[in-house]
Amino acid sequence: MNALIQRLISARKAAGISQAVAAERLSISRPTFIAIEKGTRDVKPEELMTLAKLYNTSLNRLMRQNAPPTQVAPHLRAVVEREGEDAGLDCAIAKLTEFVDDYMFLLDKVQGHAMPTPPPQPARSPLPVERFAERQAIEQRHRLGFGDREPIGSLRKTLDEIGVHVFIDGLDSKLAGLYAYIENFGYCILVNRRHPQARRRWTIAHEYGHFLFDRDRRGVDYAEPMQRKPENERFADAFAMHFLMPSEGVQRRFHDTYQQKGDVSVGDVLRIADYYGVSLMAMVLRLESLGLIRRNSWDAIKASGAKVRDIRAESGIEEIGDQDSVEIFPDRYLMLAIEAWSSEKITTSQFAKLMRKSIVEAREFAYTRSQQEDDNQSIIEFSLGDSLLHREQPTA
Repeated sequence: MNALIQRLISARKAAGISQAVAAERLSISRPTFIAIEKGTRDVKPEELMTLAKLYNTSLNRLMRQNAPPTQVAPHLRAVVEREGEDAGLDCAIAKLTEFVDDYMFLLDKVQGHAMPTPPPQPARSPLPVERFAERQAIEQRHRLGFGDREPIGSLRKTLDEIGVHVFIDGLDSKLAGLYAYIENFGYCILVNRRHPQARRRWTIAHEYGHFLFDRDRRGVDYAEPMQRKPENERFADAFAMHFLMPSEGVQRRFHDTYQQKGDVSVGDVLRIADYYGVSLMAMVLRLESLGLIRRNSWDAIKASGAKVRDIRAESGIEEIGDQDSVEIFPDRYLMLAIEAWSSEKITTSQFAKLMRKSIVEAREFAYTRSQQEDDNQSIIEFSLGDSLLHREQPTA
């Protein structure tokens, strides 16, 4: 199958459009459209323009000479433990494929851009998988500079800096995320933007656990996980818990609260959850596992019918804003796109399409990002004979 046909199929699936709808838009029969996607009938220039508009993509992308990274789809499909066809999953896989395709296009345009080397896969251990996950979480926290207590602020940015590509976009509600290791590119995570911030952070941490444990496989993280969890899922869950909620830090926050108030309420637990960027449910279950609160406390909270927003209002706790960017693409991709555009290696129209924004929005984003980078740069002027130490000036 030639590159054009592969790109047409990938773009249609990414747009979530059926063959019947596409055929109707072209005013041809569905069998004729299927023949186009099989390569037995040539697509006409005017049909190509119509499909590009229908799929919300560009002619430039469809006409790229290299095939899209289609190796993502079959590996993902091979481990899906669901019966029947899943249009939502097909659409998500196609999106991830398209995002990777655009990323590789930019890397080709901006020659010489060095990608960070992801951490090596740890050697397997004879320890029980949950204990092994805990040890790996502690090691990763120290490796990334967070130690035993501190919360992980911008998780997405942290992983981007070590070469793990995290994309965020709207997915089918039952999908939390996808993960895939793509040769000659790296490890990719696609997270559902429709989920709350705390859930997105958990999904990213969970998928990073897969990266450490079984990066040679591909998989799907469903919002409602399977009842019998395989070893890799147990590792990823345990890793996410210890990675986001380190036992030493959580216990210290809990005991500090108790010392100040002589008690710990649900509102206090919510404050600790906000501090670590996790959900109230995740923190309650974590405190249960540490033996700091009664077993089945979360079941009791659920049975009460109390909503998190009501607990916030009653406890005077403000809603926290997004700690991570909700842009579709990670920072490194955005930087590449702006560099390619500013150096005129891509057109303004291409830039907007690669950013998934209108031309006006893309220009404004590039300007704002450039201003932020300029503001973050500080210049220290000194001569070779000056001391680099900060000393107070002598008074007259």
